[in-house]
Amino acid sequence: MGEKDITEKILEDYNDVFADIINGLLFQGEQRVLPEALENISVHSQYKADDEKMHELERDVAKYWKEKEVQLAVCGIENQSRIEKNMPFRIIGYDGAAYRSQLQQERSKILPVVTIVLYFGTDRHWRSGKNIKSLMEIPTGLDEFVSDYQIKVFEIAWLSEEQISYFQSDFRIVANFFVNKRKNKNYIPDDPTEIQHVDEVLKLLQVMTGDARYKRIFGKKKEGVHSMCDVAERLEKIGWEKGQMEGQIEGKILVYKNLRREGFDEKEARRLTELPEDMTLEQ
Repeated sequence: MGEKDITEKILEDYNDVFADIINGLLFQGEQRVLPEALENISVHSQYKADDEKMHELERDVAKYWKEKEVQLAVCGIENQSRIEKNMPFRIIGYDGAAYRSQLQQERSKILPVVTIVLYFGTDRHWRSGKNIKSLMEIPTGLDEFVSDYQIKVFEIAWLSEEQISYFQSDFRIVANFFVNKRKNKNYIPDDPTEIQHVDEVLKLLQVMTGDARYKRIFGKKKEGVHSMCDVAERLEKIGWEKGQMEGQIEGKILVYKNLRREGFDEKEARRLTELPEDMTLEQ
């Protein structure tokens, strides 16, 4: 994910969203995983490398899936806005650390570890290899001795309407947004569904689209934002404010040029028009 601040809560941290994603993508909408059956676990894992220094792996989000006090599995979700060639090696690192942690706990039964990758790209499919063997040049005769490792990548922008219908949380809004964004780069959000976790949805959209306008709606500015229709109104207002500001600057530059032609020196012309000193201007 890259830009995620580990101090911030991301959308999938919420149990209702995490469970919804697992149910929607792995169980075709069947409500197998309940939000109350999920328990947070550390996303940090440490290991000692050849340099004798401790290194750390960090997942986006991971949880125990428990049912009637029985721990069934360790589930992890990774968010990607871009294709990462070496993703299979990253995932095998995360999963290996999760298994190693269980061994260190001397558990009587080892829990299966499941990690899925959510790819939010809208320009192209994930065409990079999804298993480690596809990313290596294996000498002749060694192939059968090299263990493979496959990752599961879900291309959110290419989900079908049926797949989107499986979701019941804010993730349905997110998935619908990226599907429409793929079909139309100038898509204006028109989903009237009420958003439960407004800040986290906006942060995800900002990070995964690279559009800083969503960040401007965070905090107090999000008051009154209940759906993507409200978000669209805020985006339109931000665009109008930007246009107004650009128009004001253009007007000041025109006045500045007139003052210079009338004999005012640069410093005085800048002061009168309140233009920034570091702005490059022509007479």
